[in-house]
Amino acid sequence: MEIKKIDATISVAGQIAAGDVARLSEAGFRSIICNRPDGEGADQTGFGEIEAEAKRRGLETRYLPVVSGKVSDEDAAAFGRELAALPKPAFAYCRSGTRSATLWSLSQAAAGRALPEILAATKAAGYDMSGVIRRIANGGRVPADIYDARHKVVIVGGGAAGIAVAASLKARDPGLDIAIIEPAEVHYYQPGWTLVGAGVFDAQTTARTMGSLIPEGVRWIKGAVAAFEPDRKAVILDGCRIVGYEKLVVATGLKLNWNGVEGLVDTLGRNGVTSNYRYDLAPYTWELVRGLRAGHAVFTQPPMPIKCAGAPQKALYLSADHWRRAGVLGDIKIDFFNAGGVLFGVKEYVPALMEYVERYRANLQFQHNLVRIDGPKRRAWFDRTAADGTKTTVETDFDFIHVVPPQIAPDYIRVSPLADAVGWVDVDQATLRHKKLADIYALGDVMNAPNAKTAAAARKQAPVVAHNLLKDLKGTAEPDMAYDGYGSCPLTVERGKIVLAEFGYGGKLLPSFPKWLIDGQRPSTLAWLLKERILPPIYWRAMLKGREWLARPTSVG
Repeated sequence: MEIKKIDATISVAGQIAAGDVARLSEAGFRSIICNRPDGEGADQTGFGEIEAEAKRRGLETRYLPVVSGKVSDEDAAAFGRELAALPKPAFAYCRSGTRSATLWSLSQAAAGRALPEILAATKAAGYDMSGVIRRIANGGRVPADIYDARHKVVIVGGGAAGIAVAASLKARDPGLDIAIIEPAEVHYYQPGWTLVGAGVFDAQTTARTMGSLIPEGVRWIKGAVAAFEPDRKAVILDGCRIVGYEKLVVATGLKLNWNGVEGLVDTLGRNGVTSNYRYDLAPYTWELVRGLRAGHAVFTQPPMPIKCAGAPQKALYLSADHWRRAGVLGDIKIDFFNAGGVLFGVKEYVPALMEYVERYRANLQFQHNLVRIDGPKRRAWFDRTAADGTKTTVETDFDFIHVVPPQIAPDYIRVSPLADAVGWVDVDQATLRHKKLADIYALGDVMNAPNAKTAAAARKQAPVVAHNLLKDLKGTAEPDMAYDGYGSCPLTVERGKIVLAEFGYGGKLLPSFPKWLIDGQRPSTLAWLLKERILPPIYWRAMLKGREWLARPTSVG
C-alpha cells in the first residue's frame, strides 16, 4: 500500500487489506472512506473486513462505492459531505486511488477551491485530473460539452508578447481569425518602471488601456484562464467558459511570487520596503531614495530565471548615483544580496559594471537568497549557500530595501500538460513551437527557452512565432524561422549613461549598432537616450503594431 497525501485533510491509495488498517492507524489517520464497490475484483478485500478492523482500532468508516469511470455529480457531493463530517485526517481508497482523488477534486471545486490548487495537489500525489478539468472548472458539475467560442488562433495573454504576436500575425494575414484571452483592463510598459523608481518617468506614462492596444480585428475575450485541454484543442476559462482553437499561442508572462518571501506581502510599500517590479511601488522607490540621507540600503536579487535579470542592479546604480549627486553617498552603506554567483551572466559586460560597483562602494554578497523580512523591525534574513552546498542564515538590518520577488510560471501553466518538469511551457528554442504539442506555440517570459526574459526578447520572438504559425497553419512545411535567443538589457549605471547589453543563446554578443556608435561594453550617453527617448515609442508604435523594425526573423539553421 502506497499512501499518497493530497493535502492535510486527506490521503488516498489503491485497494487495501484488513492488515493495512493498523498501519493507517499508526500513521495518525482517524477515518477511512471506501470508494470501490465490493466484488469489483476477484482478489479484493471486502469492505466489511476493513470496517471491522477499523472499528476495533477506533477509526470511523464510510462506504461510498463508485463504478469506475462513472463518477456522478451526486457521488462527488456525497464525498464532500462525508469528508467534511469525518474526523481528520481521512484516508480514501479504490482500486488505484484515482476515483478517490477525482471525488476529492470535484468536491473541492464545489466548495470553491481554485482549479490550479486542485490540479497541483492531485498532480503532486501522482494523479492526473485532466479528464475532469471541465467539471472541476464548472464547480464540480458536468458542464454542457460545447464551445462558447472558437477561433483559428487563440492567444493567451495581453502583455507585450501577446499583443506583439497578434499584431505580427495581422500584419501578415489581415483576415486571420484571432482572439486574445486577457482579464486585465490595463497594459503596462514594464521596462519603464526602473526609470519611475529613479524619478525619470512618471508612472502614468507606462500605462495604457488594454482595449486601446488590442489590434484591430482581433477579438478580446476578457477572462482568466483556468486550464488547458490540448487533446480537445480547448482553453477553459474561470466560470467554465470554453474557447476552442486551431492554433494556440501562450504568452501569459510569469508570476511574481511575492508570497515566496516570508513577511514581504505584509510590509510592501511601507517601512522602507519597495520594489520596481510593481507599478504602484516604483514611485515609492523614488520617494525612499530621495528621503534617505544616511543609513543602510539593501538591494536583493532572487534565483534565476527572473524578468529582466539586470533590473535588480539597475535599481542599485540609479539610487546610488542620486545619493552621489546629493552628496550623501559616503553616509550610506550599500549591500547587494544576490542569490546567484556572478554580477551578470554575460562576462563581457562585467568589467564596466564593476567600475560602478566600486564607484558606489557597493558590497556584493553572492549566494544570498532573501527568505524572510520584518518591515517594522527593519530586519531581513537570507539563506547563504557555501561552496560545499551547506546553508547558513544571514541576518541584516536596513533603512531602505529594494526587493525583487522570486518568479515562477503562473499556477495554471505549472499544472498543465504544456509545462516542463519545473513548470515553464516546453518549446523548441529555435522555432518556439511546443516540443510535444504541435498546435501550440509560446513566447515571452512563460516559455523555457534559455534566453533573457525581457521585452526586447519578446520583440524578436513575435515575428518568429507569427511566421512559423502561419506556415504551419497552411500546412505547407515545417516552421523554418528561428529565434536566436536575442535579449537586451539596458543597464542604467548612472543617470544619463547605460551599458547596453545585447546577447543571445550561450551569451553570444548580438549588438544592434556598430561599435563606433554604441559600444555595448562601455557606458554610453547615446544608449541612455535610446532607453529614455526612443524605446518607449518603439514599444507602443512599432512592436505592438506589427512593425518589425530590427526584428525580422531568420531561417532555421
